[in-house]
Amino acid sequence: MTADAVPAAPVRPRDAATLILVRDATTEPRLLMGRRVGGHAFMPDKWVFPGGRLHPSDYRVETATDLSPATAALLAPHARGAKGRALALAAIRETFEEAGLLMARPAAPARSRGVWGEFLAAGARPHLGALSFIGRAITPPMLPRRFDARFFMADADELLALEPTAGCGELDGIAWMTLAEARQLDLPTVTRMMIDEVATRLGGGPPREVYFPRGV
Repeated sequence: MTADAVPAAPVRPRDAATLILVRDATTEPRLLMGRRVGGHAFMPDKWVFPGGRLHPSDYRVETATDLSPATAALLAPHARGAKGRALALAAIRETFEEAGLLMARPAAPARSRGVWGEFLAAGARPHLGALSFIGRAITPPMLPRRFDARFFMADADELLALEPTAGCGELDGIAWMTLAEARQLDLPTVTRMMIDEVATRLGGGPPREVYFPRGV
C-alpha cells in the first residue's frame, strides 16, 4: 500500500444535542421542523429539528428545573458526569437560537455574556424537567464533519410561547408539521429515523429504551 492509499484518521465527532418539540400530542401530533439554509457545509437545504454543538457555557447556566431522575438515569450511560445535563441545556439553547422558542420558566431578567445572554435577558430560565432523552446517533467515520448527537423530546405546551421566529437565520421555513407532512420533506436519514421513533412513542405501549442507531 502506498502512502497515498493510507486512509486518513476518522474525524472525532463533536458533542451535540437536538430538541424534538411535539405539539397537540394527543390529537394530531405536530413537530417543529426547520430547513437548513443553503450554503451550509453540513446538510444544506435539509429539514431538521433545532439543535447544535455543545458549548462550554452549557455547563454553567442556572436553570428553573432540573432533569427528571428517570431522564438523568437514561442519559448517564450516553454522557458522563455533568455532560448529560449540559447537553440537555444545549438542546434548549439551540432551540432558542434557531427558532426563538423558550423552553423555560419565567424569571427576572439577568445579564449574561456569551451564548446564553439573550435567553436570560428575556426573563427566562431553562426548564430541563420537560425533557425526555430518547435517542443518540453518531455520524459515520468517513464524513469530514461528524457529530455525536443526543436527541431530547418535549411537549410544546411547556414552552413560554408556541410560535417560532426566524431566530438566528440558520433555519428557514420553520413550521409545525404533522408526522405525515414531515415525512414528505427532504430529511437526513437520522431525522427520518427519529420521526419514526417519536411516532412509536406517541402510539403508547411500554416504556422504551434509548434509540441508538450507529453510523447514520
